[in-house]
Amino acid sequence: MSKSIRVSPSLAETLTSIQQHLHKYPELSFQEFQTCEFIVSILNKWNIPFTRVGETGIFVDIVGQNGAGPHIGIRADIDALPIEEKTDLDFASVHQGVMHACGHDGHTAILLGTIYQLYHHRHLLCGRVRCIFQPGEEADGAAHQLIQLGVLENPKVDEMVALHLWPHLPHGTVGVKYGAVTASCDDFKIEIKGKGGHSARPHQAIDAIMIGTHLLQALPTIVTKLTNPVEPVVIHVGKIRGGTASNVVADSFVLTGTTRTVTRETRAKVKHQLTELAEKMAGAFGGKADVLYEESHPPVINDEMLTKRVEERARELFGDERVVLLKEPSMGADDFGAFAEVVPSTYIRLGTALSNQPVYDLHHPQFTFDSSIISIGVELFTQIVLNKQQKGGVNE
Repeated sequence: MSKSIRVSPSLAETLTSIQQHLHKYPELSFQEFQTCEFIVSILNKWNIPFTRVGETGIFVDIVGQNGAGPHIGIRADIDALPIEEKTDLDFASVHQGVMHACGHDGHTAILLGTIYQLYHHRHLLCGRVRCIFQPGEEADGAAHQLIQLGVLENPKVDEMVALHLWPHLPHGTVGVKYGAVTASCDDFKIEIKGKGGHSARPHQAIDAIMIGTHLLQALPTIVTKLTNPVEPVVIHVGKIRGGTASNVVADSFVLTGTTRTVTRETRAKVKHQLTELAEKMAGAFGGKADVLYEESHPPVINDEMLTKRVEERARELFGDERVVLLKEPSMGADDFGAFAEVVPSTYIRLGTALSNQPVYDLHHPQFTFDSSIISIGVELFTQIVLNKQQKGGVNE
C-alpha cells in the first residue's frame, strides 16, 4: 500500500473557505469567468503553474520528480445551475436565480486540495497528473469541446477519474459502480403535421392532435417491447403543444421529451426506433412527422480494471464499512461520459447524507453538504494517484 497523505487542519480550513466563496458567487455554464479567475488566483497564490483551455477551462499538470510513468487525469466541474437558492447559509448565493445546487463548488475545492497535496509531494510521483477544471457540465458539449481542444493530449492522458457528491449515501461513504454508472441524455422534438379543417367536417382534415396522442401512447412500447427488459431505458415526454380552438382540427402537434439509456448500443437503437415509429405512425393516418433528435451526454461506463483499483484504494483508506458497491446506475447524466468514451475512466460517488439533518437531492434549492467532505475527497483522489504513480510504469 502507498503512503497515505492526510489533509492538515490548516488546508482543510482553506478549502472550506474556497468552497464557501464559490458557493456565494456561482456562475452558469460557459459564464464561469469569475470562477475561472478565482481558481487562477488560488493557483497563483500557491505558485502552482496552470494552463487555460477554452474561455473558462483550466488544467494543471503535476509532473512527478521520480521518473517516467503513467499519465492520470482528474476532472472537476465548475458551473452552477439556474436555481433560486433557498438555504439559510451564511454564504448563500448572492446571484439571484443561480445556485451551486449540484455540489460543483465542492468538486472544485476538492480538486484544488488534491493539486496542493500532489504538487507538494511530487517528489513521490512518477509520470504526470492532469487536473482539469471543466466548465459547462450542466450544458451540452462542454467535455467534448475540451477534448477537441486537446485536453487529453500532449502528452496523452492514459486514464481519467472523477467523483460526484451524492446525497443518497451516508456522509463519507464511497460509492463504486462497475459498468454503467450514469445514463445517456438525449432530447427529441417531434412535430406531427396534418391538415387543418373544421371539426364539423373531420373527414376533410388530418387531425395532428389525434395522431400525436396515438404516438404518445405508443412511445412506451419501445421500452416494454423493443429493448432488453433487464436494461433500464427511459422515454419521457415532458411537453406537448397543439391546437388553436375547440372547433378547429389542428394541423400541427408537437411533443418534446428526453431519452435515457445505459449502453451505447441501446442508445443508437432507441434513436432509430423512436424516429421510425413517429414517421410510420404519422404516415398511417395521412400525416407527416418531423423528428429532431439531439444527442447530448453519453452514458458514463466505468472501466473495470480502473474501478477495481479505485475500490481497493478506498477500502485501504477508509475501511470496508465505508465503501458501497452500487447495484444500479443512475438515470441522471454527466458529460464525464465523453471522457470515458476516449480513455479508460471511472466515476465515483461520495456520500454527503448526515443522519441528523434533512437530505435534499441534487438540483434542489436547499441542497447543502458538510464541508468536512472536501478533505475526504482530497484524500481519496490523492491516494488513487499515489498508489498508481509510486509504482511507475512507463507510457508506451
